[in-house]
Amino acid sequence: MRGARGWALAAVLSLAVAGIAYLFQPLQDSPEHSSTSDAANGTSAAVLFAQAMGHPTVEVEGSFAPPSPDGLMFVFTPTSPYTALEADQTAAWVRSGGVLVFASELGDPELDQALGVVRVDGFASSGTAYGNPVLAGVNQVAGGTFSVPLDPALGQVPILRSRGGSALGYTDSFGAGRVVVLADPLVLCNGYLEKLDNGRLLADLLGTAGPAAPVAFDEYHHGLTLSDFSPQAWVLTPWGAALLWLLVAVFAGLLLRGRGFGPRIPRPAEAARADVEWAVALGELLRRSGARAVTLGLLATASERAVAARTGLPLHPRERFWNALWIRAPELAGELAEAEHALYGSAGGDAELLKAAQRLHHVAYPVSPERRPLRPSAPKEAK
Repeated sequence: MRGARGWALAAVLSLAVAGIAYLFQPLQDSPEHSSTSDAANGTSAAVLFAQAMGHPTVEVEGSFAPPSPDGLMFVFTPTSPYTALEADQTAAWVRSGGVLVFASELGDPELDQALGVVRVDGFASSGTAYGNPVLAGVNQVAGGTFSVPLDPALGQVPILRSRGGSALGYTDSFGAGRVVVLADPLVLCNGYLEKLDNGRLLADLLGTAGPAAPVAFDEYHHGLTLSDFSPQAWVLTPWGAALLWLLVAVFAGLLLRGRGFGPRIPRPAEAARADVEWAVALGELLRRSGARAVTLGLLATASERAVAARTGLPLHPRERFWNALWIRAPELAGELAEAEHALYGSAGGDAELLKAAQRLHHVAYPVSPERRPLRPSAPKEAK
């Protein structure tokens, strides 16, 4: 009893420590660049900027659904990967006229494939990026120290380049819509909008949609989604590693204390079953499965095997067995043939089948006159 109370107290303390750590964790960092974060690397200022320009804003959360086809959606560094269906849904939304701004350091496998984004294997200096005439008034923007550059294809027009000439952003006409890909999301984050021409860059991106077009921010892929409940998520995400550590700690504690996970249940002794039980079980199984042809075949084969053993004839090949049986014991062969014919011709139900099977059994296993039970004689009348 004392041990159970100790474990309960330890569990309560663990939950209390976890809750306190969650409530008082520092909120000054947002590596996923969430639109709900006021940190320097958050993007809450982009939401306020869009509202100030007359755009209705919405957070995509709970379930993934892009805004109306004439809207604009920002996707910042998905921490929960896109599924193939979600990536195809996003690409179809852009083709129908939507504008997507995809800003991520390493991208997303499914979304990159759906949008045709190719990233270079390496890093480029991105502290200062240089714009081209496609962006009005954007000459230089400030971002992080290094970024994974992009490899634009034909039709994907670079809009930002590093000092060495690597593409750090491009725009692409995608069906009736447009895709803007940025290799460094920091250029649109709170602590960077006042640097160089970062604010003008955000204004130009918002201007690609209509004056009153809705602007959405994908927060659905910044939390737990159904795709997160996979074996990889248990070790590749912070919450999964924490749960794994908790399971290991509890298991190790129980192992070291020699505690079981429940009362020991003795193994029941196995009782020997009679042959009749096996026969009844097999018959019931055949009856429930409707295997009438299988049952008839088993009965006929077993009877022929018994007759072959009694007469000393080989059972296989079957044609030779029947030819030899007609020569050696024609009466027995006739009885066996009639019994099998009656068995295969029994179509009146289980009663008729049982009667035909009993006849076949009497032919295969005849009872000698000496072993037949004696009929009780009638009592003699008293004189």
